Amino acid sequence: MINNDIKDTNDSELIMLYREEDETAKNILYMKYKFIIDLLIKKYNPILKTLNTDYQEIYSECSVGFSDGLSCYKEDKDASLATFITVCIERRIKGIIKKYSQAKYKSVLNSYSLDFMYDDGLSLIDVISDENKYDPLVNMTDNENCEELIQEAKKILTKNEWDVFILMIKNFNYQEIAKILNKKPKQIDNAMQRVKIKIRKVLKEKNENIDK
Repeated sequence: MINNDIKDTNDSELIMLYREEDETAKNILYMKYKFIIDLLIKKYNPILKTLNTDYQEIYSECSVGFSDGLSCYKEDKDASLATFITVCIERRIKGIIKKYSQAKYKSVLNSYSLDFMYDDGLSLIDVISDENKYDPLVNMTDNENCEELIQEAKKILTKNEWDVFILMIKNFNYQEIAKILNKKPKQIDNAMQRVKIKIRKVLKEKNENIDK
């Protein structure tokens, strides 16, 4: 039975207790955020099946990623704890994909990029640009330029919008993002629209500077 006092403790205090090896705090954090593991496994399930990966190994690596998130998270980070945990777990899943991949699967792995068409028929380009009014991301197809876009986004987005943006570019839909960030779907939908407007503005200005 979990003590109600600690059950109502906020994440910051739970993280501190977790790092002091408090098992109750660890269990509360796990129960609160373990759904992220399931979301990410579901997201990558097609390629994981293609590579014939071992489910137990995948789940084990996800659990390690989860622990990484709890151990390495700092409150002064721009992302929320939920977003940071998501990034850490996804990094572990990609490590599994890399481990299981062979030469004939390279084209599959490489397709997980800005142009990859996910299950809902949208690429990152579509997610950010809507109708591609300004041909956004046309010059953002390599890692260096993508990182440049992310850094620009970091400057102009609020903390909440930044969390949403990070999850958007990882191909989560507004309902999944709402669940991860514990927000109402409508709030996330509105935030996504604000993010798109701001990012399109950045890309438009970038394209205009290129044309000069």
